[in-house]
Amino acid sequence: MIDKRVASPASAVADIGDGASVLIGGFGEAGSPIELIHALIDRGSRNLTVISNNTGSGHVGLAALIENGQVAKIVCSFPRTAGSTVFPMLYREGKIELELVPQGTLAERIRAGGAGIPAFYTPSSVGTPLAKGKEVRRFGDAEYVMEQAITADFALVKAHRADRYGNLVYHKTARNFGPIMCTAAKTSIVQVRETVELGGIDPEHVVTPGNFVSRVVTVPNPAHESQLVKEGRCYP
Repeated sequence: MIDKRVASPASAVADIGDGASVLIGGFGEAGSPIELIHALIDRGSRNLTVISNNTGSGHVGLAALIENGQVAKIVCSFPRTAGSTVFPMLYREGKIELELVPQGTLAERIRAGGAGIPAFYTPSSVGTPLAKGKEVRRFGDAEYVMEQAITADFALVKAHRADRYGNLVYHKTARNFGPIMCTAAKTSIVQVRETVELGGIDPEHVVTPGNFVSRVVTVPNPAHESQLVKEGRCYP
């Protein structure tokens, strides 16, 4: 019997080891899997490569993972946003590596990875430092930069609802990078607000089919990054 439910965030991330590459969902705090990230901090895995939209805020969630010295490199579009102080400080000190990727290109690199497409051409970054060292080709009257697909060992994603097969639905903008990250990871780990019985999700509403999901953990009352930051909370 297929049952992808696991008991806790800690058990869900237990096999994420040193040197792993990890896709982490979220657009700001929308869709950020705070509990899974905190469980990864507790796990203590180091030398991680993280692929995410941004670098987190305050001293919780992704920012806390970075602050704890567990991330060697981050691939993202927005390394500095309102409330992000940890990453800029560590980057200036030379303690973390950054690969900056335009947001649309980041999404397409992840989508391509999940679709088995090794690379693609895009006009984004043509003539900028981000194109340095990359192949540039002309199609018609324009130049395009070749970008390579992104895949990862793990994905940490937040969804709204799942069944035991791992079929997922999301809550509005919390959907963001979650669906494509699930397809691009060898092991996709998803936290959800609720788990329902088989048949409890209309098949027409499924966004991520269960064949792209490895584990599901229920977190009925997930933390909100903005609230934790407002309260001055830190993790651990």
